[in-house]
Amino acid sequence: MASDGVMLLQGEEVNELLMGQEAAILDAVKRAYQIHACHQTDMPPDGFLRFPGKERERIIAKVAYLGGDFDVAGIKWVSSFPGNLELGLERASAALILNSTETGRPMAMMESSIISARRTGAGAALAARHLCPQERVTSLALVGCGLINFETLRFLLSVYPMIETVHLYDLSAERAQQFCRKARQLAPEVHCEVQATFEAALKTSPIVAMATTAVTPHIDSLTGHQDHAVVLHTSLRDFSPQLIRQGDNVVDDIDKVCSNQTSVHLAAEQAGNHDFIRTTIGDILNGDAPELDETKPFVIYSPFGLGILDIAVAHVTYQLAKEQQVGMSFESFLPKSWLER
Repeated sequence: MASDGVMLLQGEEVNELLMGQEAAILDAVKRAYQIHACHQTDMPPDGFLRFPGKERERIIAKVAYLGGDFDVAGIKWVSSFPGNLELGLERASAALILNSTETGRPMAMMESSIISARRTGAGAALAARHLCPQERVTSLALVGCGLINFETLRFLLSVYPMIETVHLYDLSAERAQQFCRKARQLAPEVHCEVQATFEAALKTSPIVAMATTAVTPHIDSLTGHQDHAVVLHTSLRDFSPQLIRQGDNVVDDIDKVCSNQTSVHLAAEQAGNHDFIRTTIGDILNGDAPELDETKPFVIYSPFGLGILDIAVAHVTYQLAKEQQVGMSFESFLPKSWLER
């Protein structure tokens, strides 16, 4: 009979378990994308909880089943409150529940902002690796100097070990300098340079990672970009619909990214279709994607952020916790049968 025990993992435990596990996380994210492209997943529409008078604040419920050799389900409940930064708090917080697909019962509950950030960074780096030849990349440009781009940097350094320079731009020069100091801890041999404008940062590198808190498009041009630059549009709402349609577009899930007023959604509404999207990252990884459109001046990768990635990385975390006997186990979390109460 299946155990009723539930594992509880706190944030610092999750952090310790995933430290140095970049290869395992990249592999889990890759397999999740591939499984999704083979239609062995289920992800109902995300639930967006919003609040009167607060345009940027939201809490999102991401429910997912990940099949294949994972065969696990769960839900991530993640909040984004950008105003927290002014209070000295993290912008995002999250909790995640993993469920058995044999009994439906919860197996684990864990802090998930770390998982969320690392799966996001890993997904962006994985896409970059398959969209931009390794020999081209000795520098990166990061626009937005928060946790998401820090984790993106972590995984880009893993897939592009020849990186020498990281160029940074943020509306807050203080945050950019703070990011520099943190990046030196991550990779002391990599040189960080803070750029004064977005345009200056754009010119520096073949890979540009966007991770801002923008809620509406504010960029109409990528003038000055390097030839066939790859733009990791993780924040989803930076670019105007016209700019999106100028690029060679790759996404993680066409239906999901064409929703919730993302830049790609606005472009699809403008065009009346989503034919401007060439393919998905899952099809690229499975070898089923059309070739790169060489007529387009740049590639834009717009990942909606799939719940299956959280489930994949949470499953890795759960397995590591069991192996290392980390976390607190509640053997009697569930009640007795109603017949025994």
